[in-house]
Amino acid sequence: MAFKILLLFSLIIAGHSYRILGLFPHPASSHVNVFYPLMKGLALKGHEVTFVSHYKFPDKIPTLQQLQIEKSEEDLVGFVDMSYLNGARWQMYLNNVFLAYLGTLACKNLATPTMQKLLNSNEHYDIVVMEFFNTDCYAPFAYKFNAHLVGLSSCTIMHWTNERFGNIYNPAYIPISHMDYSDQITFLQRVEGTISVLLHELMYNYILRWNDENIAREYFKEDFPPLTDIVHNASVFLINGHFSLTLPRPLVPQIVDVGGIHVGEVKKLPKDLEKWINESTHGVIYFSLGSMIKGHTFPDEKRQEFLKAFGRLPQRVLWKYENDTMPGKPDNVMIQKWMPQLDILCHPNVKAFISHGGLLGTTEAVHCGVPVMVMPQYGDQFTNAKALEANGGGVILHLYEATEEKVYDALKTILDPKFKKQAEELSTRFRDRPMPPLETAIYWVEYVARHRGAHHMRTAAVGMPLYKYLLLDVIAFLLLVFGLVFAASFYVTRAIFRKLFGKKDKQKGD
Repeated sequence: MAFKILLLFSLIIAGHSYRILGLFPHPASSHVNVFYPLMKGLALKGHEVTFVSHYKFPDKIPTLQQLQIEKSEEDLVGFVDMSYLNGARWQMYLNNVFLAYLGTLACKNLATPTMQKLLNSNEHYDIVVMEFFNTDCYAPFAYKFNAHLVGLSSCTIMHWTNERFGNIYNPAYIPISHMDYSDQITFLQRVEGTISVLLHELMYNYILRWNDENIAREYFKEDFPPLTDIVHNASVFLINGHFSLTLPRPLVPQIVDVGGIHVGEVKKLPKDLEKWINESTHGVIYFSLGSMIKGHTFPDEKRQEFLKAFGRLPQRVLWKYENDTMPGKPDNVMIQKWMPQLDILCHPNVKAFISHGGLLGTTEAVHCGVPVMVMPQYGDQFTNAKALEANGGGVILHLYEATEEKVYDALKTILDPKFKKQAEELSTRFRDRPMPPLETAIYWVEYVARHRGAHHMRTAAVGMPLYKYLLLDVIAFLLLVFGLVFAASFYVTRAIFRKLFGKKDKQKGD
């Protein structure tokens, strides 16, 4: 009864409810978990929300309809085998090739019964919310339903997404996603980053987009404009980042930082974990490598190095580990297949976090003020690790170089009270905002609906030809004018000199 009264009150406050479709076809739980709170929050405000993903959430909200895409072999939980991640630099270069592969797999979900039902429906939606990540093949839903398009990103902006909002991207000081740069970029890194940007732009604009277009036209019955036109018409872009953590960069009005959108209320821990953490006199270190990495593929020799280092510490260690047993585990280490990460990180007796650098876990650690030892493995984790290090929230230790001594030294560094103070200062900066990130995201979705797409926020740079955007025509004109002035000055000066000195030479000759 209390819930119904609250819902009724929310409907009255909302005044006007909108119909919102959220499309999250990427088969990785982190890409859904980060934005489900937004869809849930919109539903609690009285909007009619349809949420489409591979996952089902337990909430029973009358205005929230969950459509689950049928499970397939592409489920990315426990997908990554760590034995293939040897730290080679070429793996960073191939990250976007891997993303392209995953994007194609996500597009094939258009053939599933759930998506076919949506494709054949005559529903009406005011807003379509979808992630701008590695595929645009779901963008025609915005055209089909004549809805305004809102883009989301679970990571920092993929550089090829900037153009659809006319946003500035300069590799001189903005790190490229998937590379291990901070914003203090050396000359060689600028060379490497610029080449990578050009290659990725070519791959995205001339291979991925063409592939997305073909797949989408195979499944959508309605004809639709080119995907480029649809995504360039997007209203706003909500980014899972914040300048205090993911480093400052220029953003046009359509792009809004909502980093920490998934961070909810801290809940009480299960009794066994609560007891184990509270009884640790010197505190606890939490160790997790996320949902995509298979715990049992952690290299045996490296695991032993970690265990030996843990055995030398007075702190206890909570290790999220997917196997039931761990050979050589010392008494101060507890393993479990799943743990409530945010609730653990925000416990006052948790002193440090060992992470792979996923942005959700990194954000939670920063929110809770916990120092991090980061071991980036793939994707944007290298970029996240560098940003965290640059802001004083952690240190980086690559798995391929991990030895007992290096693990021990890195942990002693972040366990130092001075480092803890840095992490807490970063947390204060991260939390200090006019509105909480979830409220900010809800506000901008509603803003788009209220103002019929809010296209007044769009800069004139959207869709502008490259020569015009880069002022190439102006530069060419100025060079031409300068050349003509220089040439005219040269010939006039030469004529004057000939006139003046030519006569003297002639007189001397007479």
